[in-house]
Amino acid sequence: MTTPLYTAVATSTGDGRAGGRAVTDDGLLDVTLAVPESMGGRGGATNPEQLFAAGWASCFHSALKLVASQRRVRLVDSTVVAEVSIVPSGTGGFALDVALRVHVGGGADLATAESLAAAAHEVCPYSAATRGNVPVSITATVA
Repeated sequence: MTTPLYTAVATSTGDGRAGGRAVTDDGLLDVTLAVPESMGGRGGATNPEQLFAAGWASCFHSALKLVASQRRVRLVDSTVVAEVSIVPSGTGGFALDVALRVHVGGGADLATAESLAAAAHEVCPYSAATRGNVPVSITATVA
């Protein structure tokens, strides 16, 4: 087994996504959770899908910057938006569906942006962890 570079530790208490709380071991993340109104909940608080989307968007953006650097492509005003949807699984449970929207500014052409996004999808740990389990669409745009 490989020695981890870092291990994130978070604990969920209470009623989980329905009014529970999630806290990291360093205390920097401390959120109350709520089921979104669109799923019949009260809303008004963070939900696990938002946390997953924030993590994936940030990780994918770092991967995008890494592959751009390796290819000596200067990224300007790049953004990554992760849309994480919870959908019925067909087995009575739920599944995730993800859309990643990658934007590269600064005059890069669309082919370069698409190539960088595809390469980032290969090296991003979130993409690797979900590959084959979660449908992912990736759309690249340029300005």
